[in-house]
Amino acid sequence: LMEKLSQIDNCLKTLFPINRSIMGDGVRKTLDILRDTIPLKLLEYPTGQRVYDWTIPREWKIKNAWIKNSSGKKIIDFQLSNLHVVGYSSPVQKKLTLNELKKNLHYLKNIPEAIPYRTSYYAKSWGFCISYNQFLEHFQDDEYEVYIDSELVNGSLTIGELLISGKSKKEYLVSCYICHPSMANDSLSGVVATTFIAKELLSRK
Repeated sequence: LMEKLSQIDNCLKTLFPINRSIMGDGVRKTLDILRDTIPLKLLEYPTGQRVYDWTIPREWKIKNAWIKNSSGKKIIDFQLSNLHVVGYSSPVQKKLTLNELKKNLHYLKNIPEAIPYRTSYYAKSWGFCISYNQFLEHFQDDEYEVYIDSELVNGSLTIGELLISGKSKKEYLVSCYICHPSMANDSLSGVVATTFIAKELLSRK
């Protein structure tokens, strides 16, 4: 049992820092890592394809993002937490006053140490997510330079699928989503649990 728990823990820690979104390289990297544990089949569906009432969007790629104060000090850095940038943020590089920047800053006063998770999949926008403590510590009446190096490209939605045949003709679907970055309870707990349930079932007749 302890060995299995250690494997689960290691899997979660490996997947946690990957910058995932609804599509893109982070999703594919995550699925590739899971394939070391179970034999997932990867399915790709292209940007623009209709799926019921949804059209598969473009992939969001981000290389870097930060906020600097007027002294040139980097006070918010995407490299330290991928939650710092609103998902699907448009590229931006400009200087703003605190009053101008505020509408693009997101934080939670009631959970002052937490960085919120926000996305803008279908509206052209940009923003930074910070803890309320970071806001109090780093942001005052000053000029700030904001930078987001991102782009939207035609790509594909990637899905991992595994069919485990049994004696019964009944089919049971166990489904989870992998689009959330750096959140253990909302997303990764389901991903890891589903993976190791599949591994256990594969070991049985």
